[in-house]
Amino acid sequence: MLHWSEIAIRLGLAAVLGAVIGLERERKDWTAGMRTHMMVCVGSALSMIVSAHGFGDVLSHPGVELDPSRVASQVVSGIGFIGAGTILYLKQGIIKGLTTASGLWTVAAIGLATGGGMYFAAGLTTGIAIIILLIMQPLEKRLSQRFRHKTVRITTTLESSPSHILKQVLNNENVSVASFTFDRNDEEFVIQIRFEDVNVPQMTTIVDSLQSEPQIKEIFWTK
Repeated sequence: MLHWSEIAIRLGLAAVLGAVIGLERERKDWTAGMRTHMMVCVGSALSMIVSAHGFGDVLSHPGVELDPSRVASQVVSGIGFIGAGTILYLKQGIIKGLTTASGLWTVAAIGLATGGGMYFAAGLTTGIAIIILLIMQPLEKRLSQRFRHKTVRITTTLESSPSHILKQVLNNENVSVASFTFDRNDEEFVIQIRFEDVNVPQMTTIVDSLQSEPQIKEIFWTK
């Protein structure tokens, strides 16, 4: 059995490492902030301690065999339930929370490593996670803006003519359409058009021309 001081070190360090990652999410006003990440990391660390050292009295009996890794493995799979709760489906094509969900999964692994006494691995993973969340974000945005297709999503009433609206866009010689999708539900039509290469003034012109259509309920476009 671990000494109480070692248990305190592992649980305290797990709380600190979880808080470091949680502060970055807190800065962006996400629901899963510092306290959530701390709880996940500390809980994972405790699960690892129990998994590795909590069955000593049982294992001392002859003929009793247990796999101490089973508790830890359940933490890795079970954290998916918490992660799923941070993912938000805002509207078609817009999903937020994937980074926070993956962060919680990583924090759980950091907690397991801390609970197992792998302090260097836990600290290094925390540092790498902070680099990914903070330093890599501007680079990701810069690269994604360079390669991302501009998209227009048009929502119309059922009485409208989607083909007419689509022709308005396709007939524009100044833009090149990469692909488009067409969906219908019980209340509306949804047309999503992706462009190969279009600048902001061209996109603004397209949106302004579509706004004159009375059947259009909403126009959303990504910059």
